[in-house]
Amino acid sequence: MIDVQRLRVLRTVAEHGSFNQAAAALRLTPSAVSQHVAALERSLGARVVERSTRGVTLTQAGRIMVGAAESVAAELTHAKRQVDRLGTGRTQFTLATFTSGGRLLLPGALTRMTAAHPGTVVHVREAEPEDSLPLVRQGAVDLALAYHFDGPLPGRPGQSSDVEWTALMEDPLHVVLPETHPLADRRAIDIAELADEPWVLGCLKSEAYLSRYAERAGFTPEVRGTTTDYFFARSLVAAGMGVSLIPSIALTPELPGLRAVPINPPAPTRHIGVAVLRRRGHPLAATLIQALQEQAAAAVGRDSGRRPEGAMGRRVV
Repeated sequence: MIDVQRLRVLRTVAEHGSFNQAAAALRLTPSAVSQHVAALERSLGARVVERSTRGVTLTQAGRIMVGAAESVAAELTHAKRQVDRLGTGRTQFTLATFTSGGRLLLPGALTRMTAAHPGTVVHVREAEPEDSLPLVRQGAVDLALAYHFDGPLPGRPGQSSDVEWTALMEDPLHVVLPETHPLADRRAIDIAELADEPWVLGCLKSEAYLSRYAERAGFTPEVRGTTTDYFFARSLVAAGMGVSLIPSIALTPELPGLRAVPINPPAPTRHIGVAVLRRRGHPLAATLIQALQEQAAAAVGRDSGRRPEGAMGRRVV
């Protein structure tokens, strides 16, 4: 019999990549974490992690067991919510969202969902995709409003692939400049034209993204400021610290003295969508997804610079 607690420990080790960090997250000692993993390996008759001076990595068997751990966690969460609903008679719905997408899309979508299902108690958690998508896989949230740049959705080794992604809209990034900048009145800019500019970033992940596009254009960006808030980043641009790369939906409210200029193709873009668990999905998830699609379509209609993603379809990731 496989111990559920040992699966939980393995999942946490996979998430953090080390026994020490997993121990801190679980409020256990590193020795206790190691003992749980060793006991799991004995019960399976197979190694689930490879230990090295750089930390631990999952074996193929370990990846299989972490996937099972995600499924078990989701099933237990689902059962707990059913029991809670028996006691309270009220439906609970929990979602995670990144800030700018939630600000644009969630108020109207939640108003529609709760109007159609007035007994629903909604809980909202702010989280970036690298945190919210694991929460979906674990069943800790019913839905995540998330995004990804070029490439696949963010994930961690060993995570299961039973998350369904529904595309909502594209969110092109613009260059934000002081209105006195020589390029401020341009209809579009080649990113290579900004090779000599200092940069201010409004998202910790955007530095690697900017660097990738800059490398294609043949330069290395000089980053003078890094924040976790796009409004703050635009304020620093207004103060003369440099230029910034800002998603379209984060360009409001407007700040005086600034211009936002599109980038010529291939333009850096965020792809915004919704992630839900394919199995054991919440019965109200489809209602909220439809409301989010309507909000996204309305937002695209207000700004021709943003358009829906090609197929507006669903895929398993």
